[in-house]
Amino acid sequence: MTILGKILVIDDELALRQTLARILQRAGFEVTTAENGEQGLAFLETTAFDLVYMDIRMPGLAGPEVLKLVHARYPTIPVVLFTAQPDINSAVEALRSGATDYLLKPLKPDAIIQRTKTILAVQQKEQRKHEIEAQIEALQAELRNLADEGTMPTAPTRMVAPSDRYLKRGALVLDLHARRLSVGERVVSLPPTSFDYLLVLARHAPEVVDYRTLVAEAQGYQAEAREAKELSKWHIHHIRQAIEPHEHKSTYLFNVRGTGYRLLVD
Repeated sequence: MTILGKILVIDDELALRQTLARILQRAGFEVTTAENGEQGLAFLETTAFDLVYMDIRMPGLAGPEVLKLVHARYPTIPVVLFTAQPDINSAVEALRSGATDYLLKPLKPDAIIQRTKTILAVQQKEQRKHEIEAQIEALQAELRNLADEGTMPTAPTRMVAPSDRYLKRGALVLDLHARRLSVGERVVSLPPTSFDYLLVLARHAPEVVDYRTLVAEAQGYQAEAREAKELSKWHIHHIRQAIEPHEHKSTYLFNVRGTGYRLLVD
């Protein structure tokens, strides 16, 4: 069977480690498990993993501490944290520290498999994009050298980005290739999943997007209404911090109580 990716699972609960490993292995992933943050970091030093799943609350080095170390040493490895005790403050802090996503226990097998495939697909796309960019830079350097030698009569034609690269809503511009957000003249950094949430809201704007649709389209995760609301609010909080001009006043992003969110920017 073809290995789809190497996954590291870090959790102090033996039953959860074994269950998650079984789920991912049956889906075609190679899985290594660690019982604490220290052991997980040791595995990362010797093996090139494609994705890390980690509990946020563990004895010894807690999830946020391990996350910061992983992000500092291996900035390209996506890390997904999970917990049985949702807390918006810890979720936002995790996203700020570089977490790719934040999921609630109990973890649903289908959702875990789908989320894993989605994250790795984005990761592979980013890697391929960087490879192509490096190739383009090398070719452009070669063209410049030829021009300097007098064998190149004209400068190379500049590549023009396709028109579907950008999604513009009022002052917000989402670069779908670089996965970067601009607010007016300001470039804003958003975690990958929060960027996906904003992208869903922008595509539906100015319509209301209900919690379940928002989670499904942003994360590929079919959640119950209550769980979807909890998952959404962490990313919405992060988006608000990035785009709202006033800390305690909604200008662009509005909560439709009991239903979902809407983006009003035009």
